[in-house]
Amino acid sequence: MIYVSTRGSAPALDFEGVTLAGLASDGGLYVPQSWPRFSSEEIAAMAGLPYAQLAQRVMQPFVGDSLTPDRLLELTTAAYGRFSHPAVTPLKQFDEQHWLLELFHGPTLAFKDVALQLLGLLFEEFLGRRDDHLTIVGATSGDTGSAAIDAVAGRAKVDIFMIHPHGRVSDVQRRQMTTVLAPNVYNIAIDGSFDDAQAMVKRMFNDTAVTGRFGIAAVNSINWARLMAQVVYYFAAALQLGAPQRKVAFSVPTGNFGDVFAGHVAAQMGLPIERLIVATNINDILHRALSTGDYSAGSVTPTAAPSMDIQVSSNFERLLFDAGGRDGAALAAQMAQFEKTRALHLTNAQSTHAAHWLTSARVDAQGMIAAQRWAYHACGEVIDPHTAIALQAARAAPDLPAGVPLVTLATAHPAKFGDAVEAAIGLRPALPDRVGDLFDRAERYDRLPGDYDAVREYVTTRATPRNA
Repeated sequence: MIYVSTRGSAPALDFEGVTLAGLASDGGLYVPQSWPRFSSEEIAAMAGLPYAQLAQRVMQPFVGDSLTPDRLLELTTAAYGRFSHPAVTPLKQFDEQHWLLELFHGPTLAFKDVALQLLGLLFEEFLGRRDDHLTIVGATSGDTGSAAIDAVAGRAKVDIFMIHPHGRVSDVQRRQMTTVLAPNVYNIAIDGSFDDAQAMVKRMFNDTAVTGRFGIAAVNSINWARLMAQVVYYFAAALQLGAPQRKVAFSVPTGNFGDVFAGHVAAQMGLPIERLIVATNINDILHRALSTGDYSAGSVTPTAAPSMDIQVSSNFERLLFDAGGRDGAALAAQMAQFEKTRALHLTNAQSTHAAHWLTSARVDAQGMIAAQRWAYHACGEVIDPHTAIALQAARAAPDLPAGVPLVTLATAHPAKFGDAVEAAIGLRPALPDRVGDLFDRAERYDRLPGDYDAVREYVTTRATPRNA
């Protein structure tokens, strides 16, 4: 499998190369040169497989010769062996149409674990073949940071620098990062937003003075390997609900567009997806882009769903590339204009392609609370704010064809957002026993101004140079 950049001028790489590279050297994101596709018979043969085996089957076409099927299965078995539920991503039923896909049974209680537990093992696997050192630099709106840190803490040949917006993540999210005291873990709280942090990471990937000395890698969903792993749970849910003989729809709480793009990939691979609902909060750039074609960034408004408080959604570039006929030069010009003006208008081709599978919805605080209360009082389910936004979008969605189930992705354990859940339903969810002492642990992090040079100096004075 060969991977190309969405902006057309970076070298093509194999799976091992894109896993260690993250962002392409031309500023673009890597995608497969073409989408692998399963037949209906091949999808039907996946029904009933344990999750690790399903993961190996779905991901093998993307891995190519970088890992044998047996070795990939060993890695998926190790990655998902740490999950607290034997189904890894269990499916629950709300009512006759609505379902809940729980993605938070990993060690840090968020859907990011599904991908990052595997990504940590892939880093270790590929670095073991090279005399090299990896410096992971990431930005997090809350959950990526803790999942990435858990996946690589204490691993040889890896340092991780995780940047989060000071005061804009929940206490649980922050502590899951800052209480990991492994010597290769560095937490940075910046004065600014997630978009500011993400912009710093992208800038560092294109800073030759940094990349010339250090092996910079990504764990954000700009890293293809992470996004690839998220494709699997769309197959898992759809197969349980009757695919490939039956179509399935999904509602996805959306910030950086990685999770819902994984659903788009699943559809490209032949999974019969009727619709993907892109659910946003009031930071609604994606809803505006998909409903009117206007992808224009404004200021970020903090909400009770902080992982969705984003105005620049990195993975949307992958969709624009696919939807625009995979013209890297044209997209490079389009993104250069966006980076200059913070405004972009989708072409007719891009809008038409996106509309084939994607619809969108904007959910405000009242809608979020209404969904939390319905889930609890009508169905006995306690859900976090991000999941509630997707559920509200699902319940308000225009009618689907008869017999099509609608699955809401539950992206975080409700205890990660105890204040917001308690305010909505009057019940404070308890942290699971495996993280129950979180608030008794010591924290360690450094606060920096929202300034690229300050963050760059912090990283370069602490990171291990490549080949060291």
